[in-house]
Amino acid sequence: MAHKFSKILILLLFFATSLNGYADKNWQPANPEKFSEAKVVASGNEIEIRTQNGAIIVSTNTPTQIKVFTILGQLISQENLPAGVSSLTIGTHGVFIVKVGGLTCKVAL
Repeated sequence: MAHKFSKILILLLFFATSLNGYADKNWQPANPEKFSEAKVVASGNEIEIRTQNGAIIVSTNTPTQIKVFTILGQLISQENLPAGVSSLTIGTHGVFIVKVGGLTCKVAL
């Protein structure tokens, strides 16, 4: 039982440390035309969240705060976005939670 627990603990530690690099990623201004084919994940109250090619794309009419979490709850990005279109490229596949303004959704990359 202890051996099984130690394997799980090692896997969780590896997963958590491998995600530390995401915190250094920054949101970039994006050309809306580049993401015209992106899949809409959620929209509401002048905010739209899309995904395309490993990136999260957010369109907003006003400056707003955004937070991106792993499915395990680890914060990987937190920024104040200006009005317009911004994108964050994440270097791995996975499920993430995006909270922007009053809108929260699950995003699969």
